[in-house]
Amino acid sequence: MSIEAQRYAEGISLRNGAPALVRAIRLDDRERLQTAFLGLDPESVYLRYFSYKHELSEADLDRLCNPDFHERVVLVVTQPGSTEEIIIASAGYVAHDGADSVRAAEVAFAVEEDVQGHGLSSKLLAVLAELARADGVQRFDAEVLSRNAAMLSVFEHSGLPMQVGAEQDGVISVSLSLAAPTAAGASR
Repeated sequence: MSIEAQRYAEGISLRNGAPALVRAIRLDDRERLQTAFLGLDPESVYLRYFSYKHELSEADLDRLCNPDFHERVVLVVTQPGSTEEIIIASAGYVAHDGADSVRAAEVAFAVEEDVQGHGLSSKLLAVLAELARADGVQRFDAEVLSRNAAMLSVFEHSGLPMQVGAEQDGVISVSLSLAAPTAAGASR
């Protein structure tokens, strides 16, 4: 278990100056995570899950809110609400040994529409990459719908060396090497 990932917390400011907290998910986030999911537009749900889901199942919530912080890492971005924190974004990875003997991880993101464009996916990707490197993960893999230009742009501008597979059935495979980021960013 990665204690670093499990205890991760960092205060940040959104592009509009609003305060937020990037932190490891906790067991008590179940209701906050379901509320955040229910607040997503159907299109955002589709871009994340490749299908229309109406809510997160109990199994989804169990898996997301109780990661082992080694094979599965989940982070959330929260803002203070009137009575408690509100989840405005989440991201995570699931690690596995790739066919090429490289420890890799599938990475995924969800960001509330009213805070998209505030750099949250880029911040979450950078933090996940740092935590993954510390745990021996050498590559992030993602399946991205070709119409999800925002996510493809996050990957392209991450500074991580990027390989893009051919589009198949509207889905693009992306691989990001977790080598040290470059100053100029990666190219497609």
